[in-house]
Amino acid sequence: MDIKEVRFLTSAAREDQFLRPAKPMIAICGKSNSGKSTLINLLANRKGLAKTSSAPGRTRLVNYFDFGEFLLADLPGYGFAAVSKEEKAKWAKTLDRFFERKEDIAHVLLLTDIRRDPSEDDLQMTGFLNYHILPFTVVATKSDKLSRMKIKERVRAIANGFGLGEGNVIAVSGLSGAGKTELLQKIGEIVAR
Repeated sequence: MDIKEVRFLTSAAREDQFLRPAKPMIAICGKSNSGKSTLINLLANRKGLAKTSSAPGRTRLVNYFDFGEFLLADLPGYGFAAVSKEEKAKWAKTLDRFFERKEDIAHVLLLTDIRRDPSEDDLQMTGFLNYHILPFTVVATKSDKLSRMKIKERVRAIANGFGLGEGNVIAVSGLSGAGKTELLQKIGEIVAR
């Protein structure tokens, strides 16, 4: 898949603001600070399209991007401890409402830091996706932090932790671009369905 032009469309805080896509929509979700914004910038070949931050919990809305052949929805991160219970509940409700419209979602990219085993929040999210029969792929981010040998080991461990085959986990680095080709190939398959 060759991505030529990408543009930010809009942000949604409430269900009535969610877009009803006329083309395939891929959702990106993951724990706070898992690298969602960095991944969007990598796929778009543009720095600063999605705002990155070293502080977790920056994305608080559903942000939509038009990637030409598909839409991408960047969802608020989950599992961030330094926000109020009310804010967490609000984010959870936004995610629930978003995923209720499963007919609008072609695929979900679930991001996780390659250096960490799946958390309870990650496992809860995969349980949710499985329950709603939403297809997903795990994207193990920050692979530039590890050696090639260690990447293979971690992909295997992450796949086992999620109860998936290794082919359902793609190791990616937003800094070096490693894994981008494999991820674009997967997106191409999703869009072609």
